Amino acid sequence: MKGGSAATAGTTTTLSDSDFATPVEDRYFEDYVPGSVYVYGSITMTREDILRFANEFDPQSIHNDPQAARQGPFSGLIASGWHTCSVTMRMYVDHYVSKVASLASPGIDELRWVRPVRPGDRLSLRATVRDARVSRSKPDRGLVTTGIEVLDQHGRTVLTMSAMNLFLRRQVIGGAG
Repeated sequence: MKGGSAATAGTTTTLSDSDFATPVEDRYFEDYVPGSVYVYGSITMTREDILRFANEFDPQSIHNDPQAARQGPFSGLIASGWHTCSVTMRMYVDHYVSKVASLASPGIDELRWVRPVRPGDRLSLRATVRDARVSRSKPDRGLVTTGIEVLDQHGRTVLTMSAMNLFLRRQVIGGAG
């Protein structure tokens, strides 16, 4: 996280030329169009933040002991995958998940830590809307499936996953809701 602070709201930016036509504060299910791709970031992973997160949540030597990590399988300190997930969530919520229509998430699928994240790596998020379908049982909402890739400063993928989110619809057909 930036500057060793958990308060990173507003510190990440849109990195692509295109973004949603509707701002995150007014985004509904209909705004998530399959095939759309958005890129957001960046957050720099500092040594201090990697150590702090690992000491609190994932105290394995590859994450919280720089000297032991040099002798380990990655030849140096790496961020916990869960830390990378947390930073991913920050960018995802700051820019992608509706502030007015988000209901919940039934979960994620296919989480993969593809490449180690090291101190100094600058991460960004690429979100691809894979699918958006209206709920049959509750037509006031829909389920959006998003392919997420986290990239380092060299454009290399470090994390992938498929996220599902439930969003309210802006308008409901047939007067339901």
